Amino acid sequence: MHLVHLRDLIQRNAAGVLPHDDGKIMKVSSVGMRASGLRLRLALFASTCLLCACASRGPGPAAQFAGSPAAAEYAVPTAPAFSSLVASRRTSVVDITTLRIGREVPDERMDDGDLEFEPEMDFADRLARPLPARARISQIRDLASGMALSSDGLILTAAHVVANVDEVRVRLDDGGIYLARVVGIDRPTDVGLLKIEAKGLTPPPIGDSSTLSPGDWVAAIGAPFGFHGSVTAGVVSAVDRFIGAAGVPYIQTDVAINPGSSGSPLFNSRGEVVAINSLIYSGSGGYMGLSFSVPINVAMKVAMELKSSGHVRRARIGAEFQQVTPALAQAFGLSDARGALVVRVDARGPAQAAGLKRGDVVTAFDGVSVARFTDLLQRIAAEPPRSRHLLEVWRQGGPVPIPVVLSESVTHESTLRPESLDEWADGLGLTLGELPATQRAQFGIDGGLMVREATGAARSEGLRPGDLIVALNETRLDRVEDYRRAVAKVLPGRNVALLVMRDRRLVYVAVRRPSLSEASGQIGTE
Repeated sequence: MHLVHLRDLIQRNAAGVLPHDDGKIMKVSSVGMRASGLRLRLALFASTCLLCACASRGPGPAAQFAGSPAAAEYAVPTAPAFSSLVASRRTSVVDITTLRIGREVPDERMDDGDLEFEPEMDFADRLARPLPARARISQIRDLASGMALSSDGLILTAAHVVANVDEVRVRLDDGGIYLARVVGIDRPTDVGLLKIEAKGLTPPPIGDSSTLSPGDWVAAIGAPFGFHGSVTAGVVSAVDRFIGAAGVPYIQTDVAINPGSSGSPLFNSRGEVVAINSLIYSGSGGYMGLSFSVPINVAMKVAMELKSSGHVRRARIGAEFQQVTPALAQAFGLSDARGALVVRVDARGPAQAAGLKRGDVVTAFDGVSVARFTDLLQRIAAEPPRSRHLLEVWRQGGPVPIPVVLSESVTHESTLRPESLDEWADGLGLTLGELPATQRAQFGIDGGLMVREATGAARSEGLRPGDLIVALNETRLDRVEDYRRAVAKVLPGRNVALLVMRDRRLVYVAVRRPSLSEASGQIGTE
């Protein structure tokens, strides 16, 4: 009998044994911490995921067939001893304290939405948030972690913990405390770089995050809740986890990451840094076994650009994409669910200049097939601004080659807040209304119908009041009559692709039009 590495065990049992993503959206939080209230912040998505483990008494199937070859082949994997790793690497880890001065807050606790790593809050939730009855000037201290990147005082940490702060202090393992200067931050990757006037720091060896696989042992050293030098260990749960539209291939682990651990290094069993701890999935505000880290290969590239120029130059195509699901593939006439579906084309951006349209599906980039929309995001992010490329696009039932010249990345933020609507109920379970021209101009949108109520199939697919329906399949929606005519063209029992805007983000949602028998009891126009 021999020991089997946990990674090998997972790979050999990949077919039908391991749990898969169930598609539910969960709440994502950063793991920075406020010193006064010890409150976990930075929620990115709203929901929870409960994982249940079942146990039984008595001998199981493995014990009954102990003599079989399969039973003899596997043994319980043993965790590596991290004591020597911790002893040699803890001097590389630093504690970070930040101070925000003069912020207006509604009460003694600052609201979660005040952070720069803005949560993807539902539009309806934003409307429901109460306004503060009074405000006061406050000083807010946050705790985080980081690591030495050079012997002369460069510190690598998470961007969200040092963004828009008035003071940053770094505490070394020997107890020395230094004021730090923010060299630069990169919000898309959540990488931040600090500089302190100190010499003789001991940066840890940098590993290769691309070699990580599910089952590999990893350990984190940080300062959760301010407890310096705390060590937690676990295994890599998955790689290439994409959260949001930034295109960062996060590493998922079960390493316990708590408030104050944001920015701490993640080590492999050889003591090499393979990631920077950034996010957790949580329904309660605390650790629930789902932690996410920025791969060190990504973090180091960003850190070097921040060191040289204070910011990151990355290419942009001026469009937003999402994955093609089987239902959307049917709606757009694709043979399989592959490619990057265009949900938004920015005005005066590279995509618009090239002729890319909403509803197009990018199937190849410079001749290389695009299986997932994240493949395209990574390819674009790896290219320099002003570089020329060829897209292969699926449009209205056929391939179309589109040359494009990428530009430099620009970030835009805004919030939509409608006032009044004229309503109309459709056969998909949606009650819709038109947005007045004055409000369209006020909020910078050129069309769309607002959802006042979502029931039936629409509600089942996640639509809710406050969403803006911008298009149906390839039909732009400006008035209720546009929507009426577009729905009438869809055969009963077929999927339609609704382009939905929520909190200024666009996504296609496939909704099945009920059959005639199913729709007979639904409400028509009001």
